[in-house]
Amino acid sequence: MNSDELLRTKINQETSRLPWSELLKHFASGTVIAVASELDLVEVAFQISSDNKALVEEWLSANSVAKVSDEQATIWLETEAQLWAVVVKPWILVQVCT
Repeated sequence: MNSDELLRTKINQETSRLPWSELLKHFASGTVIAVASELDLVEVAFQISSDNKALVEEWLSANSVAKVSDEQATIWLETEAQLWAVVVKPWILVQVCT
């Protein structure tokens, strides 16, 4: 297994399913990033960890990766949303469980 595969495996093992309510304090500090459902959460975390600026900028400009908005946070709280989450310091990446 090469180093990229090892890092992807490590990231995958660090993902967890959490209710949005457990992430509110992190949202308040501005560190929660939403990942669109069409993207793979582990792959996004890997690319951020690997400092792939070009790909991350592409996702940001397409709004596929973005800070969680107040509106989204409210909807998730009201619907008691369950999210997949993984930490890529200083960020917490989240994606709605499907």
